[in-house]
Amino acid sequence: YPPAGLYVSAVLVNDMLHVGGHGPVGAEGRVTGKVGSDLDLEQAQQAARLTGLQILRSVRAELGSLDRVVRVVKLFGMVNCAPGFNRTPQVIDGCSELFHEAFGPAGAHARSAVGMAELPFDIAVEIEAVFELA
Repeated sequence: YPPAGLYVSAVLVNDMLHVGGHGPVGAEGRVTGKVGSDLDLEQAQQAARLTGLQILRSVRAELGSLDRVVRVVKLFGMVNCAPGFNRTPQVIDGCSELFHEAFGPAGAHARSAVGMAELPFDIAVEIEAVFELA
């Protein structure tokens, strides 16, 4: 999906690529719903992994390849939570694990994982990322 507003998917500043919020989009469309009521933890982790794949797609589109990525610096993960759901770090682990698989030790990153009352289009998760480039 293209950006949903007046912004671009990624901005390159010196040797840092800042990737704006991406959501879980797959062959069947967007993964929507509140984690803790509409989606269970495992489904939410898969949505976060799918979001990570969308982020990598944007990185590749911006740079032409993932080869310039030196390391994943930081993720900011937002989870569309039902009242009482507080396992947001475990949800965003779905994306973090993907980046560890893709980049090995360079996939280790700083991270925040927070719960939100609502996300755009009712998506289950939204994740931002910062990458250091060669």
